[in-house]
Amino acid sequence: MRNFFVYNALRMLRFLSAGESHGQALVITLDGMPAGLDVDIDALNAQLRRRQGGYGRGRRMAIESDRAEIVAGVRRGKTTGAPIAMLIRNRDWVNWQQTMHVEREMPEGASGTRRPEVTRPRPGHADLAGAIKYGHEDVRDVLERASARETASRVAAGSLARQLLARFGIRIASHVSSIGDVALAEDRVVSFDEARAIDDDDPLRCVDPQLQQQMIAFIDASKEAGDTVGGSFEVICTGVPPGLGSYVQWDRKLDGRLAQAVMCIHAIKAVGIGIGPEVASRPGSRVHDEILPPRTDADAPGRPTNRAGGLEGGVTNGQDVRVTGFMKPIATLMKPLRSVDLNTLTDAPAAIERSDVCAVPAAAVVGEAMVALVLADAFLEKFGGDSIDEIDRHYAATAEQVRRRFTSPTTA
Repeated sequence: MRNFFVYNALRMLRFLSAGESHGQALVITLDGMPAGLDVDIDALNAQLRRRQGGYGRGRRMAIESDRAEIVAGVRRGKTTGAPIAMLIRNRDWVNWQQTMHVEREMPEGASGTRRPEVTRPRPGHADLAGAIKYGHEDVRDVLERASARETASRVAAGSLARQLLARFGIRIASHVSSIGDVALAEDRVVSFDEARAIDDDDPLRCVDPQLQQQMIAFIDASKEAGDTVGGSFEVICTGVPPGLGSYVQWDRKLDGRLAQAVMCIHAIKAVGIGIGPEVASRPGSRVHDEILPPRTDADAPGRPTNRAGGLEGGVTNGQDVRVTGFMKPIATLMKPLRSVDLNTLTDAPAAIERSDVCAVPAAAVVGEAMVALVLADAFLEKFGGDSIDEIDRHYAATAEQVRRRFTSPTTA
């Protein structure tokens, strides 16, 4: 535990969120953003819209139209260096005031309907474990905060992180690589440009249109059966400079930090870097990326492959960073699994909450945000300063040092 607090105290960029799925709003605080960054609020809200899209989403997405309100830390379009505070209001709050009011007694004129307590936990959700941990009798006290609605906060914070990264030529994209057992070929390497070219309105954001139709049919069949489906997505980051992260301590290794950031997204059960789990079944000759001499005097040593996903020893090596998240099916099933009523401890079907059949495309957008936050943190750790101008100088000096290292090789 002590190591955790030391690590968080040393982090350059950090964020906290608050709010419930059907409460008044989500609240986000982002601390550590340098002064002088131009903030594009339209680009931020565009990322929030991307999170709400994707085939297989539920009715909630037809209600909400997420927009972030920046209430602190930005003045005249630029960051001030102070913590940035944002609000994302829940439009559905008007339907839940009688259930989610903050006051001890229901306020006069509260709108919506009063919903009964939730006592039948859903297998695969935080419901039962959370109720035991915090002593809640009404499981709604768990599910409201454990809901994936919270990921809108991450996308808002991550959008500002990616704007910082873009200022220095680092770009991020993602694509859906599988839905259920319908997947891209194992040897199919999707380039950054392919992923970036996918239209935001594309139903599943898969680079193979024919395969995407099979994915849609798979989702439709699952919905018809009252079931849910998972899948996988890959986040690709290009323009990442070498030297982010470190190998000197376990908690500074960037691949571990990226894995934790993606793993903490709702319903993600595994994370891969580069070729991920395939490293366990391949010989070393088909896992490690060979190092080749520079092609020109201006180049660094080259790589014919990128199986490592841009990270070696916990440090970026200058190649694209590639992170894959593996998402389980959503825990709310329209044909619910068996559960227990916590009041009577007797058999009962699990509770049904409004939910999605498939949320993999949305999880990919959240994955982009979490990867952006970790990369921005590591970037500030490496090139940090209190202002963009200061970071500019540090970044340029380091780039020049690397250029000289490979254009003036040491002679014997």
